[in-house]
Amino acid sequence: MASATPAAIPVIDISPLLQHTASPDSISDVDNRLGQACTDVGFLYIVGHGIPDGLQADLHRASAKFFALDVERKRKVAMALGGKAWRGWFPVGDELTSGRPDQKEGFYLGSEDGDSPLPLHGRNLWPDEVPELRVAVDKYMSHCCNLGQVLMQSLVRYLRVDASVFMGQFDNPTTLFRIFNYPPHADVDGDGLPLFGVGEHTDYGYLTLLLQDNSGGLQEKLADGSWIDAPPIPGSLVVNLGDALEHNTGCLIKATPHRVRHTSKSNRMSFPFFFDPSFPRRMESIVSQLPEELQRRAQRNRTGRRDRWDGSQPELFEGQYGVYLMKKVSKVFPELAADYIRDQHKL
Repeated sequence: MASATPAAIPVIDISPLLQHTASPDSISDVDNRLGQACTDVGFLYIVGHGIPDGLQADLHRASAKFFALDVERKRKVAMALGGKAWRGWFPVGDELTSGRPDQKEGFYLGSEDGDSPLPLHGRNLWPDEVPELRVAVDKYMSHCCNLGQVLMQSLVRYLRVDASVFMGQFDNPTTLFRIFNYPPHADVDGDGLPLFGVGEHTDYGYLTLLLQDNSGGLQEKLADGSWIDAPPIPGSLVVNLGDALEHNTGCLIKATPHRVRHTSKSNRMSFPFFFDPSFPRRMESIVSQLPEELQRRAQRNRTGRRDRWDGSQPELFEGQYGVYLMKKVSKVFPELAADYIRDQHKL
């Protein structure tokens, strides 16, 4: 396995996108760098993103305090109590990747949607013992929502597609937030198979913003099938693109496989934020809107693509984003999905 370098995974300062006084040339330069990273690599770091260091530290501290609670207290906010919103805590081994249990526990959160009838929408569950967690999460998600809009607008400029159509997908975006804790674990299971914090996968939506601690363990899969580390860079967020965006751009933008190989003797924490289209929005290809040179690049990506980790072809899906999303999530938490499907049949 090679060592990651800035050349392998681009590091991009996006601060001009957040400055009202930035010159058109500086904005265009960032747009081009972001667009090329999304189409060539599908995995990058951003710095200059504007999320205060103090807020990140508050989020880390509150999350560590939550995970340090005993199991009985964490069960008071278990996912089984979150209903169709699928919010709350789950223990190590309850989340599956490619059918195998991940070596992590987690806390699922999202935008506060009140009594929305949609699945994956609703109210968060909050631990009484850590009131500061809600404060930190709400502030952090607000920053990430703004960043999601800014980055998608940059991508629209690079792709040269109709902004009113493309950005209309995000009038009411699906925003989900996860806090993961990876305790130390064995390298292999009882059958001698390797154990991963999270196994090989691609994200299922459009845009993921990942804050990671200093432990390391995140790895990206290169086009030749080899793996490289994506180590923590101070002040950065990792950005990776998901299957839905690969789908809608006809494989022009890459959903890059990644995993977590946690070998440290201490706990690791990470904070992925998912910025995706509105739940009822139809997933439609924008390939016909792309300039000819980008259409040709999309065709080359489809032709040269290696077999995906899950054997699927995301560009073939048609229908509402919410339907697509539910199918994806049901593979991660099959028990909760089964409960939801049973409830739907009762209606």
